[in-house]
Amino acid sequence: MDASKGKGDQGMQNPGGQMDRPVSFHFLESMLPKAVKRRVHALKRLQVQCANIEAKFYEEVHELERKYAALYQPLFDKRREIVTGTVEPTDEECEWHSDREEEEELAEEVKEKAAIEDAKKEEATPEEDPKGIPEFWLTIFKSVDMLSDMLQEHDEPILKHLKDIQVKFSEPGQPMSFTLEFHFEPNGYFNNAVLTKVYKMKSEPDASDPFSFEGPEIIDCEGCQIDWHKGKDVTVKTIKKKQKHKGRGTVRTVTKQVPNDSFFNFFNPVKASPDGEMDEDSEFTLATDFEIGHFFRERIVPRAVLYFTGEALEDDESFEEEELEEGDEEEQDEEGDDDDDEGDFDPKKEQPQPAECKQQ
Repeated sequence: MDASKGKGDQGMQNPGGQMDRPVSFHFLESMLPKAVKRRVHALKRLQVQCANIEAKFYEEVHELERKYAALYQPLFDKRREIVTGTVEPTDEECEWHSDREEEEELAEEVKEKAAIEDAKKEEATPEEDPKGIPEFWLTIFKSVDMLSDMLQEHDEPILKHLKDIQVKFSEPGQPMSFTLEFHFEPNGYFNNAVLTKVYKMKSEPDASDPFSFEGPEIIDCEGCQIDWHKGKDVTVKTIKKKQKHKGRGTVRTVTKQVPNDSFFNFFNPVKASPDGEMDEDSEFTLATDFEIGHFFRERIVPRAVLYFTGEALEDDESFEEEELEEGDEEEQDEEGDDDDDEGDFDPKKEQPQPAECKQQ
């Protein structure tokens, strides 16, 4: 269960279609008779109590997630050991069959025949057996649009040393949060064995707007200090600038460091303002950061192998395509309604067909 999203994600429904234009609910309430308005206030008090119970529900969901995370962890540890080549899975553990393999086997037969001919012409050399699954996490980063957008070419050699990503939930009695842990093997870029990103959450109705509560939400995040080796910090770049003295006319070269695009800026996030006042760019950056953290927790870490093979990407694209097709159908229905207003329906006339959805 995705505890970071409330039950109101689908938005307000209007099953009867009675309200085509936005109406001030305060205005509607003010038009009610005093006795009815009094009873509506009683219902609102009940609704606030419902929101408080819902908040407790999500707190228990968080505890349930923490409990089951402990059950998943041995499987994720085994995954890390296979990825890094620490252990070699047994033949029984490697048994897997899929429809795609049948097609691949047929293609493999053709390749084998060609390989036999090639083998006759030259002496066969032993094939190098790579350790574990090389570039497992880097492949995932490059495949997922949300992550590849942050990835720069100079990040890739570093991420080849990433051996695991883990999610840790806050302990009982602590404020609700989760931590992403990025585990690295020893490398020539920084000294940290683990880079962390903490996402702080809130699961309680806002006192000033209790009816907006839809479940836990990420309210802030905190990165970590990366102990870069000298000259290896990819989050900054050195530029040289020439300055001319106004009086003497002499020129000097000044060297300074400026920020550089990098995935590793992920560990130095924008801080949420305590008073909630932030400029538009900062708000967008922070919202994107929250979305990425949630995606790591709910999709990437639990289903890493399926993002590595691309199967999870196909599922995501299919879901998006279905949503787009639904939207297209609704749009066509609305256009049809307009046509009905202009004249009588003629079944002999060709009706507009839903537009074909292009795959993203």
